[in-house]
Amino acid sequence: MAGESVIDTEQKLANGWYSRLEFRLGVASIKQLPEDVGSEVAFSGRSNVGKSSVINKITNRRGLARISKSPGRTRELNYFSYDENTHLVDLPGYGYAKVNVEMRDAWAKLLERYLRERQSLRGVFLIMDIRHPMGKFDQLMLEYCQSCNLPLHILLNKADKLSKNAGNKVMSEIRRDLANVDASLQLFSALKGTGLDEARQKLGDWLYSE
Repeated sequence: MAGESVIDTEQKLANGWYSRLEFRLGVASIKQLPEDVGSEVAFSGRSNVGKSSVINKITNRRGLARISKSPGRTRELNYFSYDENTHLVDLPGYGYAKVNVEMRDAWAKLLERYLRERQSLRGVFLIMDIRHPMGKFDQLMLEYCQSCNLPLHILLNKADKLSKNAGNKVMSEIRRDLANVDASLQLFSALKGTGLDEARQKLGDWLYSE
């Protein structure tokens, strides 16, 4: 099955397809979501794991997702579209955003409803800092995805900060933690490009494989 998915995706996608994503809209409430058709993949992660840099690296677009000196500036569900029915969704980052409790609660409710109700959502990329993986937010996303039967792909970003042996050790430890979870896992570096082809393949499989 996995091999068939890769072959189908490669046949459907034009070279450089990932660089054709453009910003479409920011969503602050469920009512603002686009029509629930087609396919979309969400990117999630704590606000200091380099999520914007990961998105920009995967799409080969330096300024597609905004990178701020103040972590936590993503305050909406930001939609990047390949066409009317194919989207990458940047979810709000949590952990360092300096906002009031009311705003944090609103984000949490929007995120939960999106994950539970969005029929066109094909999977979630969960980005972690390989040096500090499996924090409280990561555990929460794992629980959300499990309860919603959403496939999960974990990017252990900043892999360039560790040696190859140390990175593989972290991978092995997390694989044990995910033994009963529908999740795949890889090393990634937004700085060096480590794991870039693998991440693009997963994104293409979810967005375009039937």
